[in-house]
Amino acid sequence: MTKITVIVGDDTLTATLDDTAAGRDFAKLLPLDLTLRDFHGNEKIADLPRALDTTGAPASYAGKTGDITFYAPWGNIAIFYKPFQAASGLVRLGSFDGPIDALVKNKPFQARFELAD
Repeated sequence: MTKITVIVGDDTLTATLDDTAAGRDFAKLLPLDLTLRDFHGNEKIADLPRALDTTGAPASYAGKTGDITFYAPWGNIAIFYKPFQAASGLVRLGSFDGPIDALVKNKPFQARFELAD
């Protein structure tokens, strides 16, 4: 498993990526600056520069609060701040290690994803 940090303004959040093809492939993209925006009132999304390797991933996944996921049909990252039903093509990358209050904002915002030291 790979530890990462997500920096939003003055807040630094920690997360752990799963030891999966998708989790490892996402880690290869870091550091990454993304503009997160709200989607459906339960997740923050941002486009990634390329698709991730989803080899071995289940066909669908139900997002849980704090999950970092990849939505393969659109090629974007999705971070859930509320639970969501199973969606085809949704692949879990990992999850935050603690509260994610800094991510729950009304307007789009910048977030920097980095490998932890």
